[in-house]
Amino acid sequence: MLLERTISQLDIGPVPPDEAAELGQLGYIQWLAGLPAHADYARAAMHAHTMAQPFRQSSPAIAVFCDLLVASTRLPIEPLPLKMPARERRGGARARRVRRMIH
Repeated sequence: MLLERTISQLDIGPVPPDEAAELGQLGYIQWLAGLPAHADYARAAMHAHTMAQPFRQSSPAIAVFCDLLVASTRLPIEPLPLKMPARERRGGARARRVRRMIH
């Protein structure tokens, strides 16, 4: 259920590359935080990738999410390029609506 919600939150269509990277990273962190402690990580990551893959072409944020899932299962293990977004006021719902109208 959390996976489906994460995918639907990320599937917002075209966004600028920096916003897609930020959203994809946050989606990955949200998905990871929702995994049960006993989960088989590699299996869960590939399941999440399979579920998100159909939306990849229409949503750059989902493409970032998928790339992180794949990168997280590669050997040798390397740190993922994750960072928390900069703290800033973004203007709330009104600003998001305006940004969507522009893009």
